[in-house]
Amino acid sequence: MSVIATHVDDSTDQLREKLAAEQERPDYAIDPYFYRSHLVHELELEHLVFKSWIYALHTSEIPNTGDYQLLEVGEDAIIVVRTADGSINAMHNICRHRGSRVCEGTTGNRKTFVCPYHGWVYDLDGSLKAARETHIMPDFDKTQLGLKAVRCVEYMGMVFINCDPNAADLVASLDKMRIPLGAYDLANAKVAHRQTYRIQANWKLALENYLECYHCATSHRAYARLHTLKDLEEKSAPVVAKMLENADAKTGIAGIAQAHTQIYLDADNFGTCAHTMRYGLFEGFVTGSQDGQPVAPLMGHFKDYDGGAGDFQMGPLSFMLNYPDHCVLYRFLPRSLTETDMELVWFVRGDAVEGKDYDLEKLTWLWHHTTLEDDYIITRNSLGVNSRFFEPGPYHTEFEEGLQQFIHWYLHTLSEAV
Repeated sequence: MSVIATHVDDSTDQLREKLAAEQERPDYAIDPYFYRSHLVHELELEHLVFKSWIYALHTSEIPNTGDYQLLEVGEDAIIVVRTADGSINAMHNICRHRGSRVCEGTTGNRKTFVCPYHGWVYDLDGSLKAARETHIMPDFDKTQLGLKAVRCVEYMGMVFINCDPNAADLVASLDKMRIPLGAYDLANAKVAHRQTYRIQANWKLALENYLECYHCATSHRAYARLHTLKDLEEKSAPVVAKMLENADAKTGIAGIAQAHTQIYLDADNFGTCAHTMRYGLFEGFVTGSQDGQPVAPLMGHFKDYDGGAGDFQMGPLSFMLNYPDHCVLYRFLPRSLTETDMELVWFVRGDAVEGKDYDLEKLTWLWHHTTLEDDYIITRNSLGVNSRFFEPGPYHTEFEEGLQQFIHWYLHTLSEAV
């Protein structure tokens, strides 16, 4: 864990002053206070992160009754498990007796969840099955002491969770990009690989980096050689227009290039961001690999490569980069004030066989390599941002437009919280 000097005189009044100051310079990067304040971090978790829809896992990863995974956010852990009736359930990993975690392994299979402290036993649906020697307590009611539930929905094989019991409907928002996302048939895909990168920086710095490509040309040479997003629109427009003109015919999917954006303050409801667009790869490249050439069988309903890639956002913290032959999901989760888990998940066709249909190293090379580069630049960004002498500069009007949308939503959310 990296250590930074934080504000010893922090207070809600100081936060209000900082928020008011941001209103005076809306087109500038935010004050370093927002990366250093423990008060801000707690408010972010309570009012932003735990009230947003977050990608948890793919259904294929827990195929059997009792299969589970843990999702860790901040100091909390959430159990996502396949129940006896085949449904997927999510609940807080906190015993209702005195708070011990009832599940320790990050993945596994259980018939029940047993608290290691005093032996309380919970069914896969979270209900309390047994509590030792409580028969002598006349007012003890097992039905009121199950593991606390977490909202859980499935969409195209992807499972999302939300700790807010009153969270708005995510599926209704995602359904607005059903055609382009459905082209990949993710419900029948499989996870070829997943990897968590622990970034020694505040979670906003990691997410902000993802939301802009101003750095791509200088920091990601392999990526920039393939993807038009590294250029201004005035430069990339002809390449993208040519790809879009032929996308439906080449892929065999009517509407593959359909665009939709309702994110952050423009989302249908809080935490239900939905975005998709199709952008171009430079001529001679067809997918996101080291050489831009195919690395796996075509996904879902694709008939051929069109020289394009799908860009998706699902909720505030989960994103996908979808090529015709594989998909890459990014998820950003704060673990502490100065640590972020950046999870990458690579998807291929459900019937693809490793070693025969795809080589795992070739499949993962580009985005593993790019993420290591991101780790390097994000941690150095963090060192500079946490300097007492840092003075925020102006955002780039085009390259950092999406980043500004996030920042406006973020500051609005904090303002509402205080």
